Amino acid sequence: MTDVLDRTGARTDEAADVITGARERIDALDDRIIGLVQERMAVSAVIQEARITSGGRRVNLSREMEVLGHYREALGKPGTSLAMTLLELCRGRV
Repeated sequence: MTDVLDRTGARTDEAADVITGARERIDALDDRIIGLVQERMAVSAVIQEARITSGGRRVNLSREMEVLGHYREALGKPGTSLAMTLLELCRGRV
């Protein structure tokens, strides 16, 4: 159990068990988040293609501002950074 204690930073076996279980849950959540981001990227590509095909611009800045505001309201200032990262992943750098 010493190896598990070293890996978790816990001081007791009980704490190590809690941390190990919670980390497994975080890993599962991260896998779901990555899948959702990939799905968002695919949907964004469809939107961009439709906009460009119709003669519009690839990026709609007013929509991006809505997204930024939504994330900021839900998650605070770090939400804005998260939204910027998502936008960059979904449309590339502007």
